[in-house]
Amino acid sequence: MMVRKHILAAAIVTALGSGLAAGFSLPAQASDVKVIVNGTPITDYDIARRAAFLKLQRKKGNLTQMAREELTDDMLKRQEMRRLNIVISDTDVNQAFERFATNNKMTLAQLNGVLDKAGVTADHFKEYIRIQMGWGRALGTRNHAQGGSRVSEQDAVQRMLKDGGKKPVSTEYTLQQVIFVVPAADRGNLAKRRNEANALRARFSGCDTTRDIAKGTLDVTVRDLGRFVEQELPPEWSKQVTATTAGHATTTLDTDKGVEFLGVCATRQISDDRVARLVFSQEAAAANQKPDATAEAVNKQYIDDLKKKASIVNR
Repeated sequence: MMVRKHILAAAIVTALGSGLAAGFSLPAQASDVKVIVNGTPITDYDIARRAAFLKLQRKKGNLTQMAREELTDDMLKRQEMRRLNIVISDTDVNQAFERFATNNKMTLAQLNGVLDKAGVTADHFKEYIRIQMGWGRALGTRNHAQGGSRVSEQDAVQRMLKDGGKKPVSTEYTLQQVIFVVPAADRGNLAKRRNEANALRARFSGCDTTRDIAKGTLDVTVRDLGRFVEQELPPEWSKQVTATTAGHATTTLDTDKGVEFLGVCATRQISDDRVARLVFSQEAAAANQKPDATAEAVNKQYIDDLKKKASIVNR
């Protein structure tokens, strides 16, 4: 994946310096549906933009067919991300887009110009970024669900014996979830709801009073989530939770439910056999990162599994 990013960056920088070769021809009408993936359409306009994106990356071959196949895979990824409740916020995408421009010594205006002239558009590139970010989380979730580098109880005992019987220590968090609900049909109010969430978050002083300070605010859900060891925290919340002290709240996160934040009700240090297994499993996973070839194989298998269950209609 890293090599692919470097190739893309080089291609865009080259295009900028050379004044850009002719872009991929976009269809006059953007309404023809070419593929339907589980009921969701992919149009000829989508395909033309992805083909232009492939051309910008100096790809060879039947770019239209390659674009059709890539977008089919992307649609499956997007639907799987939705199923797993993986949401990459517009803020995260825009920050990644800006970093791409900065890292390649371009202004946002220059990057937007290159993408528009090539027939890609900034919106298409940003959606590509969103799927890449979310799919990485989906792969991590699948690896965790399938066991990943999980350490058995016996292995954990052996490890502790080697360490003189010393058990690792971890932090346990008692969490509360606050959701400012934004229905799918009302996403235009996301910014307003985010402001409301930040206003309530600023008043947060502990989980006992959350429901009281939320009174009078429409469509707010407060849930007591219980206890989580650090190694069990969801990837999208892990860094925020570990950086938040008891009695305070994380920053907000845009999700498919609306705008959310987590309150850290309490923390404590714990050390037992379950914690030992979690800590040792995490260390094993970090020490045994899969090489790119194996990672690609895992990615391909995941996509193949989704395709077997999907309804894909090509027109």
